[in-house]
Amino acid sequence: MEKLIIEAKDLVKTYGEGEGLTYALNKVSINVYEHDFLVILGGSGSGKSTFLNMLGGIDKVESGEIKVYDQDIVKFNDKQLTLYRRNTIGFVYQFFNLINDITVLQNVMLAPGARDKERAMALLERVGLADKKDKFPRQLSGGQQQRVAIARALNKQSDILLCDEPTGALDDASGKAVLKLLEDIHNEGKTIVLVTHTREIAGMANRIITMKNAQVVKEEYNDNIVKAEEVIW
Repeated sequence: MEKLIIEAKDLVKTYGEGEGLTYALNKVSINVYEHDFLVILGGSGSGKSTFLNMLGGIDKVESGEIKVYDQDIVKFNDKQLTLYRRNTIGFVYQFFNLINDITVLQNVMLAPGARDKERAMALLERVGLADKKDKFPRQLSGGQQQRVAIARALNKQSDILLCDEPTGALDDASGKAVLKLLEDIHNEGKTIVLVTHTREIAGMANRIITMKNAQVVKEEYNDNIVKAEEVIW
């Protein structure tokens, strides 16, 4: 067993009150181990994206704890959370979250502490988009924009990459290209936590956690890992 690096325990998140009270997370506990490719699988409203946002220091936790490298980020103040998001995790969103009025290269260099142009160019080369460095995001396809977003996340040099439905807005070919990139990144030692509603993508993971109705309903180890090029959905 690899080293435990994230321990989320009894996480609760609700919306509304009284008879209108709705659970986004209801006593959710999930561990992440070093070098995991962990897929959190579930439909809309299952709580998977809420969990990822809490892990990313974006959403507030009502109760429970999230220990990352033995530090409980639930207790962090705003300054500590900013440093955590900057230095510890990279985040890839479904809809890219690029800034449309600056160039691709500038987007990759956007993260604080990640202004090195040579490194940013090397990352664009890595994702096959060095020739698009002076283009604006709106001039790229969805798959290309997602690869820019991954390059930006990698520019933080963090050990943990959080991916929220990274292929959800892409066609099959573009989605496979993004999955292949994530596969390569994981094989180089990055820990990846990916949420998706697509069961076929879960086949790439070494561990799969299924969520439903704001709770974890199943955890399984995958002994038959599928390569990105073999994923069909």
